[in-house]
Amino acid sequence: MKLTEPVPGGPCWVELSTSDVPGAKAFYAALFGWRPETDPRPEAGGYTVERIGEDAVAALSPLYRPEQQPAWTVSFATKDADAAVDAVTSAGGTLLMGPMDVFDQGRFAVAADPSGAAFSLWQARAFAGAGRLNDPGTLGWTELRTPDPESATAFYRTVFGWTVDATERYTHWGVDGAEFGGMKAMGEDEQADTPSRWLPYFTVVDVEATAATALGAGGEPIVPPIRIPRGPAVAVLADPQGAVFGVHAP
Repeated sequence: MKLTEPVPGGPCWVELSTSDVPGAKAFYAALFGWRPETDPRPEAGGYTVERIGEDAVAALSPLYRPEQQPAWTVSFATKDADAAVDAVTSAGGTLLMGPMDVFDQGRFAVAADPSGAAFSLWQARAFAGAGRLNDPGTLGWTELRTPDPESATAFYRTVFGWTVDATERYTHWGVDGAEFGGMKAMGEDEQADTPSRWLPYFTVVDVEATAATALGAGGEPIVPPIRIPRGPAVAVLADPQGAVFGVHAP
């Protein structure tokens, strides 16, 4: 069973910080059919919600700092952002931003686990998060790449209470047994300076066709399309600004 909607402890939103918002709008429209809707208020800073139909599925925003690298960030739902921050820091994580209110939409914070993998915390008010999960063009999986799976398991179980189904090669995360993501240890194939990170995977119908579209739109393959034994077809791609994400066909 997979997680099908935002629930406390599970992924509820995914957001791209990018150096080229107009370019990202065009790229992801070609890739996933997203329809961008930019908040016109000056205080929103150009924040753009991406939609499929009327459902919000992701967001784009300008970089917060000039030195920041374009990247996707996964948000996890919480009933109390301030209490979640306390849990993060008590478990050895780091607070990077917030907590702060976002208009009437909710309250958020940005944190990092002990290995440096960043993620957001979202306390919903008017906005609960993604209107769809696991449909084509929407968030379908979240994967942690880390050098220390044992410590990561202890951290996330403490902070979110996730259920864990682990083998020697891969760990599956869940909320009360409903899976939403996994964890893979960084291996010899990783570059020495590759940071720990959360990688969002978007569901698609055809991984090879999506990878070809990404290449034609200025992206590049990081991991070419492959079929996981007894699992999904997957690929890891980078958009034209260098933000890395995955696609999978269950």
